[in-house]
Amino acid sequence: MFMAILSERLPLRPNLMMYGLIGTAILLIGLLSGAAMNNKGWLSFGGETNKVPIYIAGDPRVTEQVALNNSFAAVAKAVTPAVVTVQTSSRTRPRQSPFFDDPFGPFGLDPFRDFFRRQLPYDEDGQTPRRARPQQTPEGRGRLMPSGLGSGVIVSPDGYIITNNHVIDDAEKVEVILNDRRSFTAKVIGADPPSDLAVLKIDASNLPTLQIGDSNKVEVGDVVLAVGNPLGVGQTVTLGIISAKGRSTRGTFGSGSYEDFLQTDAAINRGNSGGALVNLRGELVGIPSQILSQTGGNIGIGFAIPTAMARSVMDQLIKGGKVQRGKLGVIIGDLTQELADQFNYKSTTGALVQDVEPGQPGDRAGVKPGDIITEFQGQRIEDSSRLRNLVAQAGPGSTVKFKVWRDSQERELTTTLAEMNAKALGSGSGRGEAGPAGSALSGVRVDNLTSDLTRRFNLPAATRGVIITDVDPDSAAADAGLQRGDVIEEINRQSVANTGEFEAALQKAGKNNVLLRVRRADGARYIVIRPRE
Repeated sequence: MFMAILSERLPLRPNLMMYGLIGTAILLIGLLSGAAMNNKGWLSFGGETNKVPIYIAGDPRVTEQVALNNSFAAVAKAVTPAVVTVQTSSRTRPRQSPFFDDPFGPFGLDPFRDFFRRQLPYDEDGQTPRRARPQQTPEGRGRLMPSGLGSGVIVSPDGYIITNNHVIDDAEKVEVILNDRRSFTAKVIGADPPSDLAVLKIDASNLPTLQIGDSNKVEVGDVVLAVGNPLGVGQTVTLGIISAKGRSTRGTFGSGSYEDFLQTDAAINRGNSGGALVNLRGELVGIPSQILSQTGGNIGIGFAIPTAMARSVMDQLIKGGKVQRGKLGVIIGDLTQELADQFNYKSTTGALVQDVEPGQPGDRAGVKPGDIITEFQGQRIEDSSRLRNLVAQAGPGSTVKFKVWRDSQERELTTTLAEMNAKALGSGSGRGEAGPAGSALSGVRVDNLTSDLTRRFNLPAATRGVIITDVDPDSAAADAGLQRGDVIEEINRQSVANTGEFEAALQKAGKNNVLLRVRRADGARYIVIRPRE
């Protein structure tokens, strides 16, 4: 029986030998292929285990290998000693409820919440973007108590530190705590609310510093580290990339702030304000300032002031304690496709001149409402924020050249900039507008402008046009932002001096889009209104 079974299995041996030979051949082929790939640098062994190559195929514009280190410890060790904690104190009294002063309620639904908050039981002061002034006891000045916590960056060995203005705003005492736990009382050298930057000075020497890099060379996709003291937990390093450049979070008409943010998804939270955003060379490229959040916590959308702006502000604060900015004397806005079409302009880049201040540099150069500024000092203008920052950085007294688009052609103008006043301009907002049934201004009522109405709405004495007396909230005009008290100066670039001319212009426009020039107390602007379908 045994012999019979054995004899039946003997024919299987040649098959097993064949399978073994095939397996051995496959193994040899794999080893040879691996050696060849490693020789060409397609695989990494030995001394290159600290890098993971990532190949991006299919796009001829990508010519370089992207390599990510599996550790950023060297960068972190180099930069963290120069990032400090900034603690402020004010004379305050505890509140009965942590939500008393929060206009957005206990859930804090304002998306651009300043993420600098005091890490104390009475934490929610709810002010955005600045904190309210400390409350005092009925008897007078209260005890000096910790009121805020943020971060800062040492930029010189002798103790100059850059941070955010909102970190030290209204503080009576500022204390700087170094990474080695030494503590110093700081002097505020200067603060600049429009850029949200401030410079401190401590009495120390031989301090570690961060090298200031060139934020103009930063590209979207660059890897960055954020360093600061979030929520008071202690110094923290987080990793992300540059998500976008040239961001503005307060890009409304008349905003008094200067913004050109780097956007990053590196985790930053309350307390990171004034800290460091560094590249992988350990260079400072930004100062974290804001986050976009519905909850007040990090959701991967943070904003840092680029060093190109921070360096200029810092140098001026150290030298003179204040910042001087150039002024062109024009009110500008961004271009939409609808506005561009109305001006026969084939792009949406540039800055549309809404109004020109009489006697200011723009007026002297010949700038007119409706001009589109396309270039300033050789740099193309992408939007109004870009122009505003370039004019400011040029400085008062600078002779500048810029180009405007007018009547389907570009022309170059020259002027000498004045100095921008320190006070921020308020921004108008509101709802409203209406007009003849079926027209773009359906639902808007107007009246002739009188001297009494001019004074009542704080308008310039020379204002001419018709004043809006009522706007249907459910109208195209309301959607466009028109409101009671607005003065319509032009319809489709034709002046309107009274209600008769207003009605004639609307009849001529029919049911088509209309381009309005509207004036408020803070200036004029162009608005396109589309009739409801």
